[in-house]
Amino acid sequence: MKLPKYCLPKDMHIISTDEKQVFAAVQEWNQNNTYSLYISDSPGVYFILSLENLRTSRGPAGNLRVDFYKVEGINGMYLANKIVDNHIKTFITYNKGQTWALLPAPTTNVAGNNLHCILPFCSLHLHLEMSENPYTSGPITSKKSVPGIIVATGNTGTELSSTNLGMFITSDAGNSWRQIFDEEYNIWFLDNGGALLAVLHATKPLRQLWISLDEGKKWDRHSFSLAPLYVDGVLMEPESDNHIITFFGHFSHRSEWQLIKIDYKGLFSRRCMDGDYQTWYLHNKGELCVMGEKQIYMKRRPGNRCMLAQDYSRIYSSEPCLCTAYDFECDYGWERQADGMCSPAFWFNPNSATKSCSFSQSFLNSTGYRKVLSNNCKERGRNAYSPKRVACHPKAPQGLHLSTSHGELSATIGSNVTFMIHLDN
Repeated sequence: MKLPKYCLPKDMHIISTDEKQVFAAVQEWNQNNTYSLYISDSPGVYFILSLENLRTSRGPAGNLRVDFYKVEGINGMYLANKIVDNHIKTFITYNKGQTWALLPAPTTNVAGNNLHCILPFCSLHLHLEMSENPYTSGPITSKKSVPGIIVATGNTGTELSSTNLGMFITSDAGNSWRQIFDEEYNIWFLDNGGALLAVLHATKPLRQLWISLDEGKKWDRHSFSLAPLYVDGVLMEPESDNHIITFFGHFSHRSEWQLIKIDYKGLFSRRCMDGDYQTWYLHNKGELCVMGEKQIYMKRRPGNRCMLAQDYSRIYSSEPCLCTAYDFECDYGWERQADGMCSPAFWFNPNSATKSCSFSQSFLNSTGYRKVLSNNCKERGRNAYSPKRVACHPKAPQGLHLSTSHGELSATIGSNVTFMIHLDN
């Protein structure tokens, strides 16, 4: 693994190896409670820095938990919590870590009152750690079958907090958010994401659940038990057509396990037809080219009481865009400058590739950029960012002088000779 020369790691954790690319959290020599995010090229050898000072914590078993979350269903979209001036803030990227931005807060709270939370002084912050319990939803959830919808626990303000928590939802892949509860809930996707199930995250016994069919705008309350139940978790079959969910828990701390099965098929009146779907454009603050293409997605119209078809297509159409600088990341040894261009780092010699080059050969010489993996932009005829094939012109070593102690390059046979080697600086 080739990390930049300024990186002196004292600990490393592999976050992901999807698509033959490695995401690694590296604790550097000057970090104690934070890690930095490094991203590799396709073979997983050469790494570049994506985001510094990731927030980390320790799980109950002492395992490291990194505040980094991959959004399901949207290529290249990630969320991360970063420590900025001792404040934990949530950032989002749409281009696999090339650029990061704060999350915009909702305009109103769940009661409809204006929040007056204006970027960059105030923003939305989310809890991103994964649940240790596979039968609870955890503080953040998304689903591949409903791209663009993310539900998470968080708060608005100057930094992430563990108090005054609420539940927030986005239906447009993080460009805008709404508050749906002013308490912490466990939330699951039902019917391949066509409906949302919410259960209060509490230590007290419960008997009610909440269902939404319109992406969290309206919630219907249902009783799932005659007696209040301490809910330990919810079982469901992912991508299943049986529409059964099972609550398990206890009526009291001394009682036996209780299982309550719920068939929620009655929420729907029919199968969805073509007219029940609508399209939406994936965008990044109005920019339609995301990861090198314009993508139009299909989703069920919010509020339509129809069951999603198992095989309905999420992506309606996609069209490649012309490549820009941010469809490429700075290559190993290069750094992004304020003007957006990549320049060689102080420790890197961009001509080092020629040292192992022979006559009659050629090599691909980096222009300082490498295409973001799985980016689908369309390159112009002669692209300024792609590597250029260069012919080898090796040079003989310079500045090296060989002589004898007598200043001559000849000697009598049988005599001892002392050679002097001199290298110019």
